[in-house]
Amino acid sequence: MEYNDETAAKIMLAIRPGDSIRRIAQKIDASYSWVYDWIERLDDADFIRRDGGVYVENYAIRDRYFDLMAAISQSVSPSIDDGYVIPHFAEMSFAYTKIDSVYVWTHGGYQIARGHDDYPIFLKVRDQDVERWTAFFDEFGILNSVEERLDESVLDSPVSYVLFPSADELEPEWVEGNPVISLDETISHMMENRVNYEPALEMIATEYDRDLDASHEDPRLKS
Repeated sequence: MEYNDETAAKIMLAIRPGDSIRRIAQKIDASYSWVYDWIERLDDADFIRRDGGVYVENYAIRDRYFDLMAAISQSVSPSIDDGYVIPHFAEMSFAYTKIDSVYVWTHGGYQIARGHDDYPIFLKVRDQDVERWTAFFDEFGILNSVEERLDESVLDSPVSYVLFPSADELEPEWVEGNPVISLDETISHMMENRVNYEPALEMIATEYDRDLDASHEDPRLKS
């Protein structure tokens, strides 16, 4: 029963072939030392192997962990923090987009139009994966939609997902364990909605040395 542990389950589900221990720790929002300890234990049990990176060795065990985590999620609504962990269990490519790309690139420093009772998470996914994503979130008992944010009146838990299909292959950048659309694409989204993102643009301009004229008044506000 020593392996009947939430951290062990999250590690097994979050691993993608060749992941580093640091990336796994970032994905599941856990300390490096704690994940390192669990990686050693899972390796000793032959659940995983380390070979220039971490790989799942026993997929039957992984499937049992998946069933366990899905059952827990259906019984107890996931927290907002867990909302950012769960997509890593899906074994499909994704990238945080829209509000979440700003949230990731500012390291959680800018948040808008979300609250503890209504917290949609915005994911860019491949066109061909949309049905699989919907089925995945259904297994976890989490409401999801395509391109349209769900009305608060239909929510039965704070976390929901909004999928934005893309015909192109995803090539996300990684920021602190989070796959995210490029900084340029994120800036374009902010510029289209500049009145809402002015503080975030200032953060981006400062941290990434971008000349965004972030202090410039939005022309829509001029008389």
